[in-house]
Amino acid sequence: MPQSLSKSLLGTVDEAVVILKSGGVIAYPTEAVYGLGCDPFNESAVQALFHVKQRPIAKGVILVAANVAQVKALVELEGMPWEGDVLASWPGPVTWVLPLKHSAQKRAEGSGDKNVPDWITGGRDTVAIRVSDHPVIQAVCLAYGGPIVSTSANITEQLPATSCEEIHQIFRHEVFCVNSALGTLSQPTQIRHAETGHILRA
Repeated sequence: MPQSLSKSLLGTVDEAVVILKSGGVIAYPTEAVYGLGCDPFNESAVQALFHVKQRPIAKGVILVAANVAQVKALVELEGMPWEGDVLASWPGPVTWVLPLKHSAQKRAEGSGDKNVPDWITGGRDTVAIRVSDHPVIQAVCLAYGGPIVSTSANITEQLPATSCEEIHQIFRHEVFCVNSALGTLSQPTQIRHAETGHILRA
């Protein structure tokens, strides 16, 4: 486990993982605000998340992971010109927009299919992803065994939640909340485009 968490918090993390694996939606603390998460490869789970958030699914979402190993199969990173910059910023509060990796089998078949579904990417050939240093995100992703969705915990166009109390006020019983401290950022994480180096969100 990345940092020692209390037994009660570890129990809550375990509950969250059960919900993720059953196709449910969770809320959890991130570097600045609470986020909503689900299994990124379960389309019905992602649809449920967008339903509670009241946001169009076509926009795509960010993924968060516990370590680089959890993202290597999804994005072009190893041996790429941007690898050094990305690895230097992870784990940490920088989200990178990275080109999708196509599996060797899919490339050989010439199918053009991607390793990340369109409901995550918004139909693009890139995905926004972050290896977080927040202990709860790391614990959830490690226990879950892979990256999860990360989008601000709010109804679209409203302020994001900063506590489980606010989560319950906004979403009632539709979302399970992991109650723990936020990180130290006062605003959402920076987003950078790997291929161009452009900062998309400061």
